[in-house]
Amino acid sequence: MKSTYPFNEYEYRLMYLLDKKIITFQEYEKLRNDYVGSNIYLEFYGLATRAFGVRAEDCLIDIDGRFKKASKKNIELKKLDPDFKGEYDLYLSDNKKFIKVEVKSSRATNSKERKPFESKASYYKSLGKEPLWMNFQQIKLDIADVFVFVGMWVDKILYWVLTNEEIKKHPLRSHQHRGGIEYQIGITDKNFNDFKKFLVEPSQLINAIKRKSK
Repeated sequence: MKSTYPFNEYEYRLMYLLDKKIITFQEYEKLRNDYVGSNIYLEFYGLATRAFGVRAEDCLIDIDGRFKKASKKNIELKKLDPDFKGEYDLYLSDNKKFIKVEVKSSRATNSKERKPFESKASYYKSLGKEPLWMNFQQIKLDIADVFVFVGMWVDKILYWVLTNEEIKKHPLRSHQHRGGIEYQIGITDKNFNDFKKFLVEPSQLINAIKRKSK
């Protein structure tokens, strides 16, 4: 059967079941609500890499409004960092401190699957039960005080906070391109526990960043 958005094979099957009275509309609603509730962030897997990165930054701002977008048009930032050229994504500022924050984001996938990207999307509840791959790329050293890694599963988001020095010294940091200035760090099911010391609850992100940037 040929499909095109918004009609697809699953919509066709559900309509068939409804037509044959195999399921009721109430059962369909429950099925739909259960699916949506279990796949909260699935839509993010359909975004282009750059668009996903911007959404990750927005997630942090939604968590705490003290995060501010670093932009050349930002009047406050022009005073705080006159030489800013787009090196970092966000910043924090109060009367005592100015902190540069770089955001790196990645979506969890099953590394053994040979399918389209969205079909490889992983559930956090499957952690430890299936292969995991998350790659935080285009890491440039010495551009920010703190890095926030935003890791997304279909059903959960985690946040890791690392200082520039912790990135520099991390044994899993590797060159993204031979001879280049950009690095990458991969999180897998095998090394996931090694990153637990950097995990921060959403409500504690600002506190963790301020503490680590002292």
